Amino acid sequence: MIQTNHITAITTKQPRFLLSHCALLLSISLTACGGDSRKSTETPAPPPETVYPDYARALLLGGNATAENASDSGHGFSTPIPTLTEEELTRHLTGDTHFETSFTTAPNDAHPELDGLGPVFNNQDCNSCHQRDGRPATLSVPDQEKRLLLGANAGIFLRISLEDGQCETPSAENNYCQNTPVDGFGTQLFHRGVLKARDDWQINPFIGQANVFLSYDYKIETYVDGETVTLKKPVFDIEAPYDVSIENSLNSSLLQSNVRYSPRNGMPIFGLGLLEMIAEADILALADENDADQDGISGRANWVFDAVKDQAGEQPPVSLGRFGWKASTPSVRVQSLGALRGDMGITNPLFPQESIANTAMHESYLTRTGFVDTGVDESGQTEASTSFSDDVVFYAETLAVPARRNIDNEDVLKGALLFQQVNCTGCHTPQFTTQTGDILIGGRAAPEAIKGQTIYPFTDMLLHDMGEGLADNRRDFMATGNEWKTRPLWGIGLTKTVNPAAGFLHDGRADNIEEAILWHGGEAQNSKEGFMALTKTERASLVAFVMSL
Repeated sequence: MIQTNHITAITTKQPRFLLSHCALLLSISLTACGGDSRKSTETPAPPPETVYPDYARALLLGGNATAENASDSGHGFSTPIPTLTEEELTRHLTGDTHFETSFTTAPNDAHPELDGLGPVFNNQDCNSCHQRDGRPATLSVPDQEKRLLLGANAGIFLRISLEDGQCETPSAENNYCQNTPVDGFGTQLFHRGVLKARDDWQINPFIGQANVFLSYDYKIETYVDGETVTLKKPVFDIEAPYDVSIENSLNSSLLQSNVRYSPRNGMPIFGLGLLEMIAEADILALADENDADQDGISGRANWVFDAVKDQAGEQPPVSLGRFGWKASTPSVRVQSLGALRGDMGITNPLFPQESIANTAMHESYLTRTGFVDTGVDESGQTEASTSFSDDVVFYAETLAVPARRNIDNEDVLKGALLFQQVNCTGCHTPQFTTQTGDILIGGRAAPEAIKGQTIYPFTDMLLHDMGEGLADNRRDFMATGNEWKTRPLWGIGLTKTVNPAAGFLHDGRADNIEEAILWHGGEAQNSKEGFMALTKTERASLVAFVMSL
């Protein structure tokens, strides 16, 4: 059962006095007998009592799946759920090892279990995009430079696809709303490549499909009280695509006007199993696509292609989107194994085909090098085995949520009230209870440790129009170019403890919580304006509450 916790912020308890007839008679009698006729001094009414929302003092945000002693550690996002069995803990730790595995170019005769990287990719291991299971570092452009070339240290990449209008209802006729790939490139731009990945490898030895450069635009936001904040927005330039020469680069299919780009930053991976265990009905109950309650917020679900259902032959192969910046994947399994194949080029049982299979780039690579790098070996086995894949998924499903801090701090408690007052809870739903019983997640039995837990993720798991300032103008299944999934806020206050250089929002543009709030627009515009109208002290209290999560 979902509790939205819309609780009145302040109530005043009125003193109640009962004057019996007997007491009245006694008073009259005393007066008649010469008693003190002056009125007795009444006990003053107690001061108004502040009633805080239920979530204000919630400590164990993941229920029994909370890590209580991880708050001051740089590895605060990397703790296994404490109630795992001994066998499950062993499996979790095995998955942890796989998560940090750095893959190599094929063939690697000495360590064949590590080969298969690429031939084009964004990173060599999971940890590079999810540093210490949290967010990657936001890249800085050196003062003497105008822009920065994305390389091995980038935890960000670009999704790409062709502009093809909106998709309202997924079906076989519209390929279940899957995005239309860019010819010869696909739906993700790989800026890195193994040696000889390109025809011009002697000139560009480790470039992937194209070079991607990062720079920043800046703007100033002004509060009602006159204080200003400078905000930055990443800008990406694409050069040297593989499919044309430098002289004719504008003819590349990647650089046409109908190609849409969207930056994607790695996000924290703890608590994902709990989020997958929220009942679908509980999420859909929060949807208000037509804004029936007229509060300006109209969250809606994203229904997406489900590779697990498709592999099992279920029809239609469509599920509720839960993960990713636009709720574009339905399960931790699809999210994890999709990234394994997509971000690193490591094929696996769920995604057995190379990310650039059947493209001119891949065919040229195989012809020029003679490598057997088609995604499967002579026995038909993928580059990542079934056990490797299952353990990585289990690891992501069973990372604990860190406990809160400072829950009795006066500023934090005031911030909890203000969080509700400006209606941040309109999207960041505080509380859910996870399902019980025989539940499948990603087609596998859910661990007992994530069942039946009262959790406080502060998300409704739905899409919301966040305004033009955050828009990427790229459809993602049913999600429009203005829509993003409400990010869970649990653990967010430890972001900089885990990685001091980490940023917030989908492209890392916000250096802190305040900047992230100021980028809100669209359905969150009223909440943003409410925040901007607060006093400086009140704004600090609201941020303090969020940082306590």
